[in-house]
Amino acid sequence: MSMNPPEQSEVPDQPKPILHETKADVRAESVLLERAIGGWRGIIDSGVPTVVFVVAYLVTGQNLGRSVGAAVAAGLLIVIWRVIRKEPLQQVLAGFAGVLISALVANWTGRPEAYFIPGFLQNLGYGSAFLISIVVGWPLLGVVLGYLTGDGTRWRQDRQLRRCYAAASWIWVALFFGRLIVQVPLYLIGAVGALGVVKILMGIPLYIAAAYFTYRLLAPIWNAKRNPKRE
Repeated sequence: MSMNPPEQSEVPDQPKPILHETKADVRAESVLLERAIGGWRGIIDSGVPTVVFVVAYLVTGQNLGRSVGAAVAAGLLIVIWRVIRKEPLQQVLAGFAGVLISALVANWTGRPEAYFIPGFLQNLGYGSAFLISIVVGWPLLGVVLGYLTGDGTRWRQDRQLRRCYAAASWIWVALFFGRLIVQVPLYLIGAVGALGVVKILMGIPLYIAAAYFTYRLLAPIWNAKRNPKRE
């Protein structure tokens, strides 16, 4: 009777643990929409009041009071709907606060185009933050994703990853400042209808496009880091 130990080939290969990697993959790839910008529903919810304001403004014969009231009512209905469904309210409440501020500014100035001023300031703030973060070497996209995925600032130790986050951050700089370049001239000439339509077109569609191209830019390096080539 042979006392030799079994050959290595007779021992079945053990399945490789994948839970940690899968969790990291999901967090890294979904965080941009699901947590950073509120997911698809968060994007849509934030855009609905503006659509309602523009439609109401055109339908009511440019009645500022009714248009503002319709936008606020739309935002409130979205909040109520989320409460009924017991869904997270952080993003929707932030959006509703923005609607209220826009409505107050428009009523205070008595100018319908003033409804869009808070949006201009928001785009200016976000665009400036992304631009400054790139200049100082701390691209904001890397900071946000590092925090949300639990990686902290370890990404800064990887030169390639740091460059990719900087390049991806430029997409958002272009988005926010691009909106201002197109929309502010319409505001200055008081073209409320055209401004509203352009804001809608440069809102949800461009946000989705920016998120998509950001993912396409970062996906290759994410995949390379999690699946390094083996000798």
